[in-house]
Amino acid sequence: MTSRRPRHGMAVAALTNPNNHNNPTMTMNKNFVEELKWRGMLAQIMPGTEEYLNGHRVSAYLGTDPTADSLHIGHLCGVMMLRHLQRCGHRPIALVGGATGMIGDPSGKSLERNLLDEETLRHNQECIKKQLAKFLDFESDAPNRAELVNNYDWMKDFSFLDFAREVGKHITVNYMMAKESVQQRLNGTARDGLSFTEFTYQLLQGYDFLHLYRHHGVRLQLGGNDQWGNMTTGTELIRRTLGSDAEPAFALTCPLITKADGKKFGKTESGNVWLDPKRTSPYRFYQFWLNTGDDEAERYIKIFTSLDRDTIETLVADHRQDPGRRMLQKRLAEEVTVMVHSRADLDAAIEASNILFGKSTKESLRKLDEQTLLDVFDGVPRHDITADQLGQPAIELFTQSAPIFSSKGEMRKMVQGGGVSLNKEKLQASDRVVTSGDLIDGKYMLVQRGKKNYFLITVKG
Repeated sequence: MTSRRPRHGMAVAALTNPNNHNNPTMTMNKNFVEELKWRGMLAQIMPGTEEYLNGHRVSAYLGTDPTADSLHIGHLCGVMMLRHLQRCGHRPIALVGGATGMIGDPSGKSLERNLLDEETLRHNQECIKKQLAKFLDFESDAPNRAELVNNYDWMKDFSFLDFAREVGKHITVNYMMAKESVQQRLNGTARDGLSFTEFTYQLLQGYDFLHLYRHHGVRLQLGGNDQWGNMTTGTELIRRTLGSDAEPAFALTCPLITKADGKKFGKTESGNVWLDPKRTSPYRFYQFWLNTGDDEAERYIKIFTSLDRDTIETLVADHRQDPGRRMLQKRLAEEVTVMVHSRADLDAAIEASNILFGKSTKESLRKLDEQTLLDVFDGVPRHDITADQLGQPAIELFTQSAPIFSSKGEMRKMVQGGGVSLNKEKLQASDRVVTSGDLIDGKYMLVQRGKKNYFLITVKG
């Protein structure tokens, strides 16, 4: 691979790509470190990093293990670091850890990961790149356009003997043992201790930095704060391999994002909040951000959006004046949903939200895809009926087959008072026949009893 060295001594250039309104390669000339500081996205930084960034257009990388075919919002802080880096004129490199992902990183974890075959790795890599393309410019002719690399490409043919000779000899066991992530595993957080495979992880990650330093002109590694030990191993490996006369390498980390109660960010009762709409619907994604607390929203809008400082400070001030309007949460949810999905997905998510909490129609209900429908009415009482039970009067169906009402008398009284709706339309008569034409997506009916009581009926078979 041809070596591409940075243009030393050159001030960071102002770059633009006008063809994409959401393109991070914008006309900007900002101090990257200062940008991270005010956003609360800077945890640790090696001495001299900021000065070097202010004098050079720097290529920097951040690694992600392709253990799934989608990123989740736990990855977003790192991705936003790359986005801000590019907006400040520098060049981001997203590394997919095809090799290291097959091994497992001991940092903050207690279990090794399962091995993935190459076909799965490549599939996951392509899916991740499509998601990253929403945050980074991979396609323009700008000198700081982003690049995606996979460490499996340079590690797959690396023999154990070559690795021991070229990499292992430069880093002592004592140095590796001193790392906090290793100590945590050895001190009993994992029942079975630390395997040799995992122990070598920091060497593998360190070699990534060395390889990218040599072949891609990379001088900076970005990552979460739990990666600091692995990252400094990389800078040390570069120094010991190339000598003290080589250009320095740097490391910079963002804090591990937590919720207001200190719990891990991005997890819900149903699991991860994914960027892939097939894993987490845009509606559920939107709701996650909308339901954040006030303190969380103030932190998250700085970290997970590209809004400028003045806009955010104005939003925070307005929100504090009238927290009940939840302006901050709404803007946060809007910005992140559009960035990860699209404006159309945001509009659909808002419309879906109004089905429960605002005015809506049968038409808006029918526009929902199946997953969004199930997400919107997650937790409401559900009844299952069979297809041959259709064709009955509503009063029979909703008191016997799907007992939403305790008696026919109760239902008649509520229908007469206008308190029963089928698929967001008032039920005019209790003996109205319910047919397959009333089904949403061919198998669902939504019954509303009073203003707030919803029931979802699923037709089986």
